[in-house]
Amino acid sequence: MTNPFSIENLTERDIAKAIDHSLLRPELDDDFIEAGCRLAAEYDVASVCVRPVDVRRAAAILAGTDVKVGTVIGFPHGSSTTATKVFEAHQALDDGATELDMVIDIGALRSGRDLDVQDDIAAVVEAAHGAGAIVKVIFENHYLTDEEIVRACHLTEAAGAEFVKTSTGFAATGATHADLALMRRSVADHVQVKAAGGVRTLDALIDVMNLGTTRVGATATKAIIDDFRARRAGQLPTVAAGSSAETGY
Repeated sequence: MTNPFSIENLTERDIAKAIDHSLLRPELDDDFIEAGCRLAAEYDVASVCVRPVDVRRAAAILAGTDVKVGTVIGFPHGSSTTATKVFEAHQALDDGATELDMVIDIGALRSGRDLDVQDDIAAVVEAAHGAGAIVKVIFENHYLTDEEIVRACHLTEAAGAEFVKTSTGFAATGATHADLALMRRSVADHVQVKAAGGVRTLDALIDVMNLGTTRVGATATKAIIDDFRARRAGQLPTVAAGSSAETGY
């Protein structure tokens, strides 16, 4: 079957609104965060995903734009208590976040404590939905079997979150085609799939879109969209993926 998405039938907005521009590396300074937020606004991406400490600043920079502010909860290991994750969620929401990417309790999932995992997710979902925000649940698939990924999908859906997400971008591996296809098969149509880690080119982004992914955590945002513009115009790409100083994982 022919893939439904290609450079020819996608618009620049389709590409941009599939991207959460990631600004999560621990060493990023204020100037880098500001530049990253302004880049996100210039390219009109779906959101920025910033560290919790940067949410208020990002919200101020992006006020009046169509770019949402996201942040991470229980990041990157997922081993905070549920109460801590809920506190983080409320703080982020108060600071202006409208999208929360939370990490599951990986150890609890691997130990078979499924109810604890679901309750952990549901508590953050309740906080987010109370403020009109959405939740993306990070599994960190590098550490999980296929059976554990499927269980995590079912628990996320039962807890009411909007997205399942492959990874933090900080483990040894990120999004794989096999995992994305498995996750898409394992949740209902209303639950979306986000890829994170390793999607650094336009072709890679289109590939994962054709697996049912609707969001991608990206650091090579400028390179991806510049490549799209050049190729739609019949030119060679002018920016090599990942070559600019935009990378934020």
